[in-house]
Amino acid sequence: MSFIEIPAPAKLNLFLNVTGRREDGYHLLQSVFQLIDLCDTVKLRLRNDGEICRINPLPNVNPEDDLVVKAARLLKNNFPISKGVDIDLIKKIPIGAGLGGGSSDAASTLLGLNYLWNLNLSTQELINLGVKLGADVPFFLFGKNAFVEGIGDVLTEVKLDLKSYLLIYPGVLIPTKSIFSSPHLTRNRSRITIIDFEEQYASNMQFNNDLQAVATQMYSEVSMALEWLGKNFPESRPLMTGSGSAVFCEIPSHVSVEQYLSKLPPMWQGFKVNGLMLHSAYNLKTNVNIQEGSRQVG
Repeated sequence: MSFIEIPAPAKLNLFLNVTGRREDGYHLLQSVFQLIDLCDTVKLRLRNDGEICRINPLPNVNPEDDLVVKAARLLKNNFPISKGVDIDLIKKIPIGAGLGGGSSDAASTLLGLNYLWNLNLSTQELINLGVKLGADVPFFLFGKNAFVEGIGDVLTEVKLDLKSYLLIYPGVLIPTKSIFSSPHLTRNRSRITIIDFEEQYASNMQFNNDLQAVATQMYSEVSMALEWLGKNFPESRPLMTGSGSAVFCEIPSHVSVEQYLSKLPPMWQGFKVNGLMLHSAYNLKTNVNIQEGSRQVG
């Protein structure tokens, strides 16, 4: 095979606690990551000259700084690979929204090239490489909804109910560093257990995102989007995902949201999304050998 397309799904943080900070500056987190069906598409075409070429690069992004190129070069630098690749990327996940789009694109590039370049690397080997690209990359390589700890590298599978969500991107790109570097960020949230999460999830209790208070102070668009969801869906519990700027709320699957999406303010984007049980390209995984726990939630 000389060509492959790999979906790269986004994620939602159903909650996010900041529990500490390491000496190297990395923050320690606890969260549950829910895969959703809003996806980018990574297109890979084999080259025989060994070159890595970015096709249709993102505006205002140097191709060498693009995570999909970095992912390909990471494999090249660690293994004797004579082949090259043309990389194209169809973006649907908003950039700087806290949805993990860049990390997911990188993970799908690793998955695709593992297959296209016949490397036969295990999931754990890919994760060991992927963590060098970003804290969320291991989750997308893991390929299942997960209770996430550490800097994003400690993953335990959780089986979540498949729910529908209304997702709003209020048109502002938030650099993750700007949120984590804020002196107003709470960094000492008490740790919870998976059982704690199970009980809150089963009881439909309100979850929190420790990054949200900082984001709403720094970016009024996030606060406006949360207020918009709360006004139009008063029974919902709107929450920001990741470091923002996207916000979401759960909606019944039978609810028609088109009438609401047509009333979005200019520059906003709205999506009705559904939870996924597995990464859309899970069947590309060659050897699922991670020794992790697995829990049914709900």
